[in-house]
Amino acid sequence: MDAPQTLAGWLPTARSITVLSGAGISTDSGIPDFRGPQGVWTKDPAAAAMSTIGSYLADPEVRRRAWRSRCDHPAWSAKPNAGHAALVTLERAGRLRAIVTQNIDGLHQSAGSSPELVIEIHGTMREAECLSCGLRTPMPEILARVDAGEEDPPCAACGGIQKSATISFGQALKEDVLEAAIAAARSCDLFVAVGTSLTVQPAAGLCLEAVEHGARFVIINAQPTPYDGLADAVLRKPIGEALPHLVELTCGAQE
Repeated sequence: MDAPQTLAGWLPTARSITVLSGAGISTDSGIPDFRGPQGVWTKDPAAAAMSTIGSYLADPEVRRRAWRSRCDHPAWSAKPNAGHAALVTLERAGRLRAIVTQNIDGLHQSAGSSPELVIEIHGTMREAECLSCGLRTPMPEILARVDAGEEDPPCAACGGIQKSATISFGQALKEDVLEAAIAAARSCDLFVAVGTSLTVQPAAGLCLEAVEHGARFVIINAQPTPYDGLADAVLRKPIGEALPHLVELTCGAQE
């Protein structure tokens, strides 16, 4: 990728970089996004019900379908890709402030990113959570029960409804997680949005938080976003090419 001259000029000066990652960074690992041309919800609009808390609570069939989907989720066999690895390089160079991820797949941590620097704003699929008592259980333990014949496994502690420890539509974000994400956006000098449509709030609004507090702003995404006009640079190249090159430009001049 031939980066714009402006990028090549000012990227090496970035010392505190916050990255917002979306589903697009994981597509090269075999995990489909949601809204893209081959997205989960594009191909099967009814699948959105599994990520809507009202439907999930009200309809046992939605929960049964959701548990089957969790068992078959491609994230269980997915491996981190070049985009994830580039962010590990950025961290090791001492330039990474935080990764705020909309993804629930855990691939940033699998790639080697420090868990304390990864802010999972939409939660994680790697744990289950009881919606009554809040008990959290490693997801493989619950999926083993599904494989054994429990179509909608209740909480072992209280009998309540369980789901993945993710934020569904209709659920509020965890306040402490959102506060950490806002702080990361406000305290960086470069904010990079990677593989996200920037249509889901409040995650998309972190871009504005960063810019209003003086950060430069780069978008790497295949499709246009509502924030393109705010960005200092918009890159349409594949993430597996664009993000490693951006990191190379940033870290290449490191003293």
